[in-house]
Amino acid sequence: MSAVAALLADGLRLHLQHGPIDLVIEAWGDPDEVAAAQAQARAVFPSILSGLCAELPRLRAEVGDVPFAGPVAERMRAACLALAGEGFITPMAAVAGAVADHVLAHLVAGRRLERAYVNDGGDIAFHLAPGTRLTCGLVADVARPALDGGFVLDHALPARGIATSGRATKGNGGRSFSLGIADSVTVLAATAAEADAAATVVANAVDLPGHPAVTRRPACELEPDSDLGDRPVTVGLGDLTPGEIRAALVRGRSAATRLLETGRLVAAVMVLRGAFASVGLDAARHAA
Repeated sequence: MSAVAALLADGLRLHLQHGPIDLVIEAWGDPDEVAAAQAQARAVFPSILSGLCAELPRLRAEVGDVPFAGPVAERMRAACLALAGEGFITPMAAVAGAVADHVLAHLVAGRRLERAYVNDGGDIAFHLAPGTRLTCGLVADVARPALDGGFVLDHALPARGIATSGRATKGNGGRSFSLGIADSVTVLAATAAEADAAATVVANAVDLPGHPAVTRRPACELEPDSDLGDRPVTVGLGDLTPGEIRAALVRGRSAATRLLETGRLVAAVMVLRGAFASVGLDAARHAA
């Protein structure tokens, strides 16, 4: 299995794929600068998967204080260590965001780019020069992707990462497992790795513990080597009353507010059965 790199049909976006890592990259600026930036991303990409695999056992264990050798693994650990007091979390909670951050750092290094992003399955690291902005779509239900709104990301915003988590499991529209019941939780944070980890924590918090409408199974039954072990993850959700939906969102909003107040996220939008809750959103930056 070797890394694949190719421009997409539009001739603008670069596609990098290696095993489970699947990136779409776009940059704006002088054509020579963009070409050089793409070459830098291509050059660093092939070593990422092997580096993660070399440290996989510890990446799947609860986050701790011992640094990792690999730069992507260490980004994962740092992002999750900041959230260690919010419940069980392993560095794997930040893997997609950390990969995006790492590739973006190499993409922009020494280059003069106006804007750029690295999209790793919806977890996105982005670069903005002064006076520039990007618009990013909001997907309210991870299992049924559709454009339900958007964020205007401008240079002044103290965030360079955006990530989404939800109850959609692997094989059913999602990329991982959740302990909660949110359709989606989208987080803006300083980095994509931090956004990825925080989205996981807040999505876990949108929940109704013990509710009969929530079907759960041990993560290891769905994926034997899951970093969640035998912890029960959500695999189904039945009918909920409006009051129950509000109660679950209140739990998520409380967790998101705590992370906002401690600087571990910039903004968050939580969605459950068509109902929304948010923290930290500036109306000028969110287009519903």
